[in-house]
Amino acid sequence: MALSKIAIIGWGSLIWDLEVLTPHTRGGWQMTKGPRLPMEFSRISPKRKMGLVVCLDPLVGVECATHVIRSVRGDVQMALKDLAARERAPHGRIGWADIARGASRMNSVVLQVQQWCAENGWDGAVWTDLEPNFRDHTGQDFSVDQGIAYLKALDGRNLSEAFEYIENAPRHTKTPLRDALRADDWWQSLKKNKQR
Repeated sequence: MALSKIAIIGWGSLIWDLEVLTPHTRGGWQMTKGPRLPMEFSRISPKRKMGLVVCLDPLVGVECATHVIRSVRGDVQMALKDLAARERAPHGRIGWADIARGASRMNSVVLQVQQWCAENGWDGAVWTDLEPNFRDHTGQDFSVDQGIAYLKALDGRNLSEAFEYIENAPRHTKTPLRDALRADDWWQSLKKNKQR
């Protein structure tokens, strides 16, 4: 019996840093070949020195391209465990779907992924399902202005980590915050200083 074909869907640091997931993948990233999903840089990440990171966010996010790499696993639950180890996240914060079932914070994402799997020859998929937490950390609802104000309050290594993460995210991750930063003089001055 053939093993199931399981996709790992990514859009953030996973693209440039598979880390401990590396031996559990086959081939390279298939850029923009995943489902389009709602995203924004509306998560504050302790792992990333409290910088803003991109996450699935149906409230303020916009649909962005995602990217796919094949898991060596033939079982979606084993692929889930591999991704959870890379993300240092509990299994409940890893979304998954196969043709018949799935689990995520958002039923709409499960349905989108199931449809994408069916249309593209995948038996299942896993993805990082960490929630937006901007309000939990700041007491403010996320908006582009609030996001930029938050970034401007960072300094030192925290600001450097936030800058590197946002700049290294795939160019296909075109969110309102990222668009605003491209036009922001302060952010562009950080970029010029990094290029020197």
